[in-house]
Amino acid sequence: MLSKTSYKTPVGILYLIADEQILLAAGFTSFSELTKRLSPLDASRKSETVGQIPVISDLIADYFNGETSALNSIKVRQSGPAFSQSVWKEMRKVPVGKTWSYAELAKRAGSASAVRAVGSACANNLVAPIIPCHRIVKSGGALGNYAYGEEVKEWLLRHEGALQ
Repeated sequence: MLSKTSYKTPVGILYLIADEQILLAAGFTSFSELTKRLSPLDASRKSETVGQIPVISDLIADYFNGETSALNSIKVRQSGPAFSQSVWKEMRKVPVGKTWSYAELAKRAGSASAVRAVGSACANNLVAPIIPCHRIVKSGGALGNYAYGEEVKEWLLRHEGALQ
């Protein structure tokens, strides 16, 4: 059975869906929006709403309370093509307080010319902000797009010390 919970943050409610200690989805939309994007197998599973998900809820709280490296300890799983998987894996290596460009991430994921594919992987990331697509910016330094809005992206980057 999947567990669902939400956490009130300074930038809105963060919805979480987990399979025991593995986070399958996180985002600032709704449970129904996140569930639609789960793998067909996970989307078909029964779920229950809980007050908190052991370990994961505590790490989310720690992050929003200032321990910005806490998200690194959350185990995640999401389905997607092989290149997206490599992009998400590399994205988790972006240090807190830093940003990488889409081009830098493409290079680190194994295909320097795949900048558009990196953008697609960011857009399809189902575990934000734990897989920190908010730390990926345009080559000129502009923030770029973020599924939950530029204000949320900017707040997260300020919270982590990447923006003054």
